[in-house]
Amino acid sequence: MKRLLFILSFAFLTVNAQEDANPLKSNNPVIQSMIDEAVNNSQLENLAHELFDVVGPRLVGTPQMQNAHDWAVSKYASWGIDAYNHEYGKWRGWERGITHIDMLEPRLRTLAGRQLAWSPSTKKKGVTAEAVTVPNIDSKEDFEEWLKTIKGKFVLVSQYQPTGRPDSNWEEFATPESFEKMKADRSEASRQWFSNLRNTGYGYRDINKAFEDAGAVGLISSYWSRVPGANKVFSARTEKIPNVDVNLEDYGSLYRLAKNGKKPVVKIVATSTEHGVVPTFNTIAQIKGVEKPNEYVILSAHFDSWDGGQGSTDNGTGTLVMLEAMRILKKAYPNPKRTILVGHWGGEEQGLNGSRAFVEDYPTIVENTQAVFNQDNGTGRVVDLSGQGFLYSYEFLTDWLSAVPRDITKHIETDFPGLPGGGGSDYASFVAAGVPAFSLSSLSWDYGTFTWHTNLDTYDKVVFDDVRSNAILTAILAYKASEAAEMVSREKRVMPINPRTGRIRDWPSVRKPNRDGSNAR
Repeated sequence: MKRLLFILSFAFLTVNAQEDANPLKSNNPVIQSMIDEAVNNSQLENLAHELFDVVGPRLVGTPQMQNAHDWAVSKYASWGIDAYNHEYGKWRGWERGITHIDMLEPRLRTLAGRQLAWSPSTKKKGVTAEAVTVPNIDSKEDFEEWLKTIKGKFVLVSQYQPTGRPDSNWEEFATPESFEKMKADRSEASRQWFSNLRNTGYGYRDINKAFEDAGAVGLISSYWSRVPGANKVFSARTEKIPNVDVNLEDYGSLYRLAKNGKKPVVKIVATSTEHGVVPTFNTIAQIKGVEKPNEYVILSAHFDSWDGGQGSTDNGTGTLVMLEAMRILKKAYPNPKRTILVGHWGGEEQGLNGSRAFVEDYPTIVENTQAVFNQDNGTGRVVDLSGQGFLYSYEFLTDWLSAVPRDITKHIETDFPGLPGGGGSDYASFVAAGVPAFSLSSLSWDYGTFTWHTNLDTYDKVVFDDVRSNAILTAILAYKASEAAEMVSREKRVMPINPRTGRIRDWPSVRKPNRDGSNAR
């Protein structure tokens, strides 16, 4: 008998331990169904493979961007969700070809680099020329005189970096005196660089045209991101000649060779194809509401990327969150009260073009939108949610968050009502139109230096556990916003203006705790 009681007690404790070990549980059967689908039937890894490895980076105006839109429509159709591509404008059509960069003299070495977006093409055989640095310039007259010497040469146009180690290395291994000296040397080098640029009499963008007009055959840059191997990969700043970006290590070698009179010779093959003016799109999908089909909850993430990497954390992970949330909602909540719509926006990197166009083209939807949830800053779990200046955001957002498992909300700090306005992503387009739109802001994972707009923004940087958590959070928020009895208030906080300066006065947000008392700030 004692042995039987022991076995029963052990079994009871085991079951309870297993339940306690499962932090993602809900008393709401719809929410629990969402959680189960996200955990037991996740499609994130496969979606990431198809989007990042197969479709690839999604630069606006490229065939790959169009492929991505078509892929998304097809993927939604396979889940029984209606989707279409909304044409909102035109853009320069361009397609990346081969980039190959070799130093031929004083020794042979293949250099790590890539042409920047929308770079003009070289001929198939490439261009071979000496690479030169810009000398110290005292005046515009000095610069104009030097320009006469660069015809038929490559120009090294980026600042030389005195160290290729991240600051974390210096903090761990250097003496405090050595670390401080390095930072001082780096600051002084930067000051001298920008002083030199000002002395040319040209702006940062205008100077590239001066190089072109003087007969340079190409520009070589290096926009290092202070992480080994990571270079920022923005657009080319030339109209006629190629602009390639070279990793810090190889750029530094070229720079030192040129500076010390060794006359490095470089061959660049950078082929690309111009496709003229092409249409640009947003991909829109929706699960139609059954009770209030003309009221909307919008999920939001920009679809486009730079193309030096795969656009995986900017904003592939935000895209995955919205795709997976819609898939989960379709399975667990197929007949929502309000219509749940998702926007995969084009042209965010060029100024929120896609989402701004949607707001302009669909005023009735915008007028009847309950809330927008946007995700766009990397692969990390959501850790910050601001009320965006909407006065009653505390009431409805904390109510919706209360349905989310504690294991997810324990990471989230809230700020109510927060500051009015938008930011650097697509929710700003909706906030400007008076819509309660919120950024699901993520934990860093060194996003700003490691993957944001760099050549290292690739599949292997995705943290799928965090992305899965964000998909669950987004699906539950969409469900709760859809089920809310009434449309939420759009009343905004009015910011006090200093009459003397015309600027907003300091007025800290009223910070209130989450409904469960956790992680308020």
